[in-house]
Amino acid sequence: MAKVDLSLKTNERKWGKPLMQAGWTCLPNVIIEHQLTLKLQPLDVNILLHLAFRWWEAENKPHPAKASMAKAMGVHPTTIQRRIRELEKRGLIKREYRDSPERGNLTNKYHFTGLITVATAMAKDILRDREKHKRERDAKTRRGGRPGLSTSARPTESSAEAT
Repeated sequence: MAKVDLSLKTNERKWGKPLMQAGWTCLPNVIIEHQLTLKLQPLDVNILLHLAFRWWEAENKPHPAKASMAKAMGVHPTTIQRRIRELEKRGLIKREYRDSPERGNLTNKYHFTGLITVATAMAKDILRDREKHKRERDAKTRRGGRPGLSTSARPTESSAEAT
């Protein structure tokens, strides 16, 4: 069995220190696990990953060029533009047009407000379900693994006398 270097952080132990030092991207699990529910195509998830990859601070929205995303994914920039338009039409992202008097059109900024709103609602549902299952598990543990008694299944005195 290989010896584990405990001086490494968890993700460094999983991926290796050089990969983690080169950079990593955060994307909530809900978006990955529920991409079908969110009606995200695989390319949409890849676009979201690229946007998240460029989003370093909450107030500084990502603004990568569609051409650079397309090159990294091996698709035409028009394909990226079409999928971004669809994500915006569905309210998951919002493009912010930018221009400069000196340089003309700049790359768009992208806002995740819609996606965050929808994914947050899903996350809250998941957390409620987890808490409910935890309470049920804890109750079962307190009963020593015995099933709980249901008051509706118990015969009452009047129903026992009727028989």
